[in-house]
Amino acid sequence: DLAGEVADVLAADGVVAWFDGRAEFGPRALGHRSLMAHPGRKENLERLNDVKGREQFRPVAPMVLSERAPEIFSDGPFPSPYMLFVHEVAPQWRERIPAVTHVDGTARIQTIDDERTPKVAALLRAFEERTGLPVVVNTSLNTAGRPMVDDPRDALELFGSAPVDLLVLGPHLVRRSTFAAPAHTGAPGTGGA
Repeated sequence: DLAGEVADVLAADGVVAWFDGRAEFGPRALGHRSLMAHPGRKENLERLNDVKGREQFRPVAPMVLSERAPEIFSDGPFPSPYMLFVHEVAPQWRERIPAVTHVDGTARIQTIDDERTPKVAALLRAFEERTGLPVVVNTSLNTAGRPMVDDPRDALELFGSAPVDLLVLGPHLVRRSTFAAPAHTGAPGTGGA
């Protein structure tokens, strides 16, 4: 249960490096080369910028299922699979997902669907089951001064040198021995949310 195990780590506030499928072209992390974290903890913005070794003003983005996006975000086109548009975060969601809500109440979202990125879609559903949040923090899988991770060796090197708790390497999970996610309780809103 790859989606469930990754969701457990994210719900327990772990940082996940996600490497799956073909490399992506361009400056965005679109579900094949991503660093992911819990969106409900504001400090995860600073934490991911520390992992990446970049300036603290740099934002991270929310990944959300296409069918859930209109209830959480507005003022932009849907779907938005390439993270090209800024959307207003609905007022009732701003405090629930502070890591991905910019100071002006907006977010540059990426919508996910089962056809383009089925594993990430399954992860989003599993994460919501554990936390009640249908959003995951997403930023590109790279560190300061380095290009996006391109091959498995790059992914393993990043995992070995950055404070990342779990590496998804295709169908495989590489864990740190020092991180243990709590058992899934099955109740929404639990699991470290």
